[in-house]
Amino acid sequence: MKKHLLLLFCCLWILGCKTDPKTASDKGNTTDKKIFRYNQPSAVNSLDPAFSKDQATMWIANQIFNGLVQIDKDLNIKPCIAKRWQISDDGLTYTFELRDDIYFHQHELFTDENDRKLTAHDVAYSFNRIIDPKVASPGAWIFNDKVAENEPFKALDNHTFQLKLRKPFRPTLGILSLQYCSVVSQKIAEHYGKEFRSNPVGSGPFQYKHWKEGDALILVKNPNYWEKTQQGQTLPYLDGVRVSFNENKQAAYLQFMQDKLDFISGIDPSFKDDLLTTEGTLKADLQDKIKLQKSPYLNSEYLGFLMDAEKNPALKDKRVRQAINYGFDRAKMIKFLRNNIGVPATAGFIPKGLPSFNPQAVKGYTYDPQKARNLLKEAGYTAQNPLPEILLETTNSYLDLCTYIQKQLEEIGIKLRLELLPSASLREKMSKSQTSFFRASWIADYPDAESFLTILYGNYPAPPNYTRFKNSEYDALYQKALLENNDAKRYDLYQQMDRILIEEAPIVPLYYDEVLRFTQNEVEGLENNAMNLLILKNVNIRKK
Repeated sequence: MKKHLLLLFCCLWILGCKTDPKTASDKGNTTDKKIFRYNQPSAVNSLDPAFSKDQATMWIANQIFNGLVQIDKDLNIKPCIAKRWQISDDGLTYTFELRDDIYFHQHELFTDENDRKLTAHDVAYSFNRIIDPKVASPGAWIFNDKVAENEPFKALDNHTFQLKLRKPFRPTLGILSLQYCSVVSQKIAEHYGKEFRSNPVGSGPFQYKHWKEGDALILVKNPNYWEKTQQGQTLPYLDGVRVSFNENKQAAYLQFMQDKLDFISGIDPSFKDDLLTTEGTLKADLQDKIKLQKSPYLNSEYLGFLMDAEKNPALKDKRVRQAINYGFDRAKMIKFLRNNIGVPATAGFIPKGLPSFNPQAVKGYTYDPQKARNLLKEAGYTAQNPLPEILLETTNSYLDLCTYIQKQLEEIGIKLRLELLPSASLREKMSKSQTSFFRASWIADYPDAESFLTILYGNYPAPPNYTRFKNSEYDALYQKALLENNDAKRYDLYQQMDRILIEEAPIVPLYYDEVLRFTQNEVEGLENNAMNLLILKNVNIRKK
């Protein structure tokens, strides 16, 4: 009974930390606990990492659990539970040697310290669980058609785990960095079954304490966390994390400005002008109160052409598609419509932020209206024989961008007619090849350019290949890249593929997105990354 009362008291204490712990003494509370507070506007339906299909769940899973590998701020794959690994020469077998000092969070079901130790058997169980139809994880796709049919995941002993592939797939390590691949305790997960969703036990820097769905989630520091800084300091620095779930972004913004939240990610158009200048920098009068971090985000916004379109035969001519690419100023579009949030996509489809992004190796489209006019003329379109009107289908969220493009293209003799559709309706039309010109975006599933280039691979249907682009040279390079273990050589193959996309123009790259993060000035150690993954183990809160 005493144990339950103590737990209830802890939960109520942390839930009560709605005011800033750094200034709580002003309100009669003398606690010096460092609680990192952020709001999540979208619902979280599970704390089970096997269901981390959206950013909200991934962020939470990354605090509670560890994976075999992890990414750093530059998207490099780094050791985590696995301290080293080997890949066989044929690219089919990955053998991981695990650390011997990682323990799951304290739980009454563990009989002793050895029972809490994380082993290769837990890793094998966790991965088999992802592909188990009874679990019905939305992450099963990460292994479908990739891993061997017989014993794809095997614990060779307590400290050695082996993964076997059906065919080589070089982005495998990137996939293993996803939160789907978080390692859970077999004992705990089997005990709770479906209720593991609200009883998560991992080995991460923070452990689960309380969750009132739709209201708040409380995580507290794992006092026995295994990772340390290079100087030998124990992580994490924070005492806990409080996540609120307020769907009203405006209300959350006001809470942040009142110092009741430590962090907000992204920016709603309704208040971007309150925070940012037209150059995309933090307004001067806010710089002594809050901090802004900007970094690449692995999201490419683009317009897509249906390559077997019959509704508008003109789009079959790549010179017309190239003219559209040359016919509008991406830099001005980003500056005036997005407050310089994002980078003009002038270096192909692979976005800035990936190691294989190289604007010197891939020269994309820049604003060149005369070149666009010349291309139209070469295609046979003149004032006497104008290009037929082209229908561009988009959603209301991107109406301003598409209107800008429409007006600029009109100046060179290309008439666009815009049609607005709900997002779901547009995706359905794209999937059924019922739209010949559409606005779309693609966010990386894992930190490798293959995640982008795959959507134009000719042997794939829609999704992901909404354009139905098929090019034998491109497809051959794609297959070759999957077999290449040397990073430099693989990046060269990716860049060759990107140059083919520039030449054939099945898409119109618009911009490479950026992550914007705003924090209170007292927050230290929060690093951006192009996957927009929230990593809190290195974060500290400086006292005012």
